[in-house]
Amino acid sequence: MKVHSRSTSAFFIALLFGLSISGYTCAEKADRDKPLILEAEKVSVNDVQQVYDLNGQILLIKGTIVVTGEDGHIQVDPEGYEFVDVKGSQNTIASFRQRREGPEDEFMQGTANQVAYNAKTEILTLTGDANLKRLLNVQMLDQLRGWKIEYDDVKQYYRVTPPQDAKPDDLPLARAILSPRRKATLEK
Repeated sequence: MKVHSRSTSAFFIALLFGLSISGYTCAEKADRDKPLILEAEKVSVNDVQQVYDLNGQILLIKGTIVVTGEDGHIQVDPEGYEFVDVKGSQNTIASFRQRREGPEDEFMQGTANQVAYNAKTEILTLTGDANLKRLLNVQMLDQLRGWKIEYDDVKQYYRVTPPQDAKPDDLPLARAILSPRRKATLEK
């Protein structure tokens, strides 16, 4: 018989998945200065408010950042930073991929029902059947799965959270596979 208290379960999730990971390289900084390329079946542009709405087979490219989905909204703030919110559909998922600064061919890659990326804060949020991987070439280094994954590229921080209506019997609601860090990587 399993006995879980809500506080023990919350502590377990926070302990395992509130990971502050040092020694990682950051996102590709050159992406900030790249143009935003939008493709979709339908694009609505409001240049005055800097708002873009996209529908059907969305492809967004900004430097090494690639986002796909079915329904999207982009808001550009006065400083020129984009906030991207893309959703999948019943037949497709939303995805995010970005090359990382540093080692050649290292990427962050994620899928979920909804992908949100704030270019100003460099925070990626994957919601609904979320999956996030750190890849070197095709080798998976880290993988997180859960209902919601938040990744802060500036602080190098992952957080996986369960749905608000989760019950202790539903655990584990999050899973992580993390590769060991090499001393040389940590000293950079």
